[in-house]
Amino acid sequence: MPQTASAFADVAASDAALRRFLHGLPGVDAVGLQARAAALATRSIKTTAKAYAIDLAISMVDLTTLEGADTAGKVRSLCAKGRVPDPADRSTPRVAAVCVYPDMVPVARQALAGTEIKVASVATAFPSGRAALPVRLADTRDAVAAGADEIDMVIDRGAFLSGRYLQVHDEIRAVKAECARPGGEPDAHLKVIFENGELATYDNIRRASWLAMLAGADFIKTSTGKVAVNATLPGTLLMLEAVRDFHAATGTRVGVKPAGGIRTTKDAIRYLVLVNETLGADWLSPDRFRFGASSLLNDLLMQRQKLSSGRYSGPDYVTVD
Repeated sequence: MPQTASAFADVAASDAALRRFLHGLPGVDAVGLQARAAALATRSIKTTAKAYAIDLAISMVDLTTLEGADTAGKVRSLCAKGRVPDPADRSTPRVAAVCVYPDMVPVARQALAGTEIKVASVATAFPSGRAALPVRLADTRDAVAAGADEIDMVIDRGAFLSGRYLQVHDEIRAVKAECARPGGEPDAHLKVIFENGELATYDNIRRASWLAMLAGADFIKTSTGKVAVNATLPGTLLMLEAVRDFHAATGTRVGVKPAGGIRTTKDAIRYLVLVNETLGADWLSPDRFRFGASSLLNDLLMQRQKLSSGRYSGPDYVTVD
């Protein structure tokens, strides 16, 4: 029978115990993992199933702007697009969230008022995570106080790659504590970003997945989108398998968010196939799976218009991010 996640509390009792547990996880068969991801990527989805998949993918998008040149006007424009992705077809689903830097949270909160769209904010010295823990905690606290429903944090990759697993675990727990709201309001959900492209090995991605879930992550996320290698099908499949195994062991459901480099409808559908084949229909929901993207929504809208009209309209027929 599944146990609660607290059954693993002794794992994090010491750095040595956590290291033994993480290094005791089965090694990843890289060839097998890549072959499985490649095979699932060949699945073909047509007609009504494709239409369903496109609408599902739109509803899972975290529409994102994370640039130094972001302005309040740009954030409001992005929120307007999230609320009404296709003004010519009001049946188009809304996105799951709009993701911004902490100082833009109040702007997004106001622009999304009255909708179910979440305000997500990166924090903890995104994207590098290179700041003292009190600074990263203050970053999180400010975003939550400003109204963020979700926090996307980055782990200290230097600490992780140096084997300081307990430090990373405790920092995730400390950030999670800052996601609490007073007065019985729902806590902000915590998405923990690994930056898979910097973790170098599949074994490290599996260890990071378990480490974050043991520390209380609500979602595990592949990447910041700010490095050369971001979300990949094999890396995401490995994280989905870790979530499956964690759920089997604890009964706790953790979400997954691939981010960076997912730009086309074909890409999005491949990821949905991975989710369905690995975790099943329970994870085919914005509550359990998200796409971190800035340009994906445009292609989803163009493909949706093509299915309904029979014509491929091109990028000039969707709103610009």
